[in-house]
Amino acid sequence: MEYPITTATLYIIATPIGNLGDITARAIEILRQVDLIAAEDTRHSRPLLQHFNINTKLIAYHDHNEASQAEHLIARLQQGESIALISDAGTPLISDPGYTFVRQARAAGINIEPIPGACALIAALSASGLPTDKFFFAGFLPPKAAAREKALQTWQDLPATLVFYESPRRVLDCLTSIQTVFPQSECVIGREITKKFATFYQGTPSEVQAQLVAHPEQQKGEFVVMVHNVVKKDQSDLDAATQKILLTLADELPTKQAAKLAAAITGIKKNRLYDWLVSSS
Repeated sequence: MEYPITTATLYIIATPIGNLGDITARAIEILRQVDLIAAEDTRHSRPLLQHFNINTKLIAYHDHNEASQAEHLIARLQQGESIALISDAGTPLISDPGYTFVRQARAAGINIEPIPGACALIAALSASGLPTDKFFFAGFLPPKAAAREKALQTWQDLPATLVFYESPRRVLDCLTSIQTVFPQSECVIGREITKKFATFYQGTPSEVQAQLVAHPEQQKGEFVVMVHNVVKKDQSDLDAATQKILLTLADELPTKQAAKLAAAITGIKKNRLYDWLVSSS
């Protein structure tokens, strides 16, 4: 099958996160045909391209030169060249450079085409056994404990699986913070996903941490950390006066109407009052 490219187009191309077999045939063909490949680290990407006999010219595009390179690359696109953007592994822009480039290219009216493929967070989540209908990806958590725990606390009431990336240097500290904020949550971590020694650990945060401590050799590689915190609605936190208003109204009105009227009287959110009535019935 042929995969012809379009001139003056920016291709956002996902590359393997470990197993080289995970690159798509379309990605390989487009990388061969574009005029230029903008890579996060040319030294890292060159072996991948050589493996697939891709001889396209490489240029570095990373956090330290993003502003200047974006302007240069957009100028080349406007002259009719086609450019591929790749990161060291996975889908570009997902905790990797490229946002400035893509945003400016979009503003300049450049045609942008994603070539989907490997993405560590999606791969890990799909195999985690945690709920996937709603999830929140926060990239890398802050490196310092206080800031990390503060960030986690902002998501305590979020009814979704939380997903983070973490480095081997901080994964144990990260689990300590998760244990502090979500002590009884379900936690799953995946390391070296798609590689020969890929591993998943699951349990409470303290249980997962204990497993890693017991196996120091497993503290290497890149980690995807996933947490599912069961958000329990504490209905008893309504004060006695509010409860009396609700119950009095509910004696005369349907539940939804009672909650709506009580919300107008008390200033408390209607959904919270409705949930209290339902749980109390």
